[in-house]
Amino acid sequence: MLDAYVIEEIKRRERQKERDDRPVVELPVPSAPAEPRDRHDDDRDEDRDRGVVIIDYSG
Repeated sequence: MLDAYVIEEIKRRERQKERDDRPVVELPVPSAPAEPRDRHDDDRDEDRDRGVVIIDYSG
């Protein structure tokens, strides 16, 4: 007879394996700029309005 802890550990590992086997979405990420940006560009970035993206996965 297996100990309750051992049974729970086996179940936990099975659940973890199922999560790891799920497909993963890979988003294209733009590469970093080739040359460093000037300090003046950073000042202009701060003045721009920033947006927010909300992704609702609840279906």
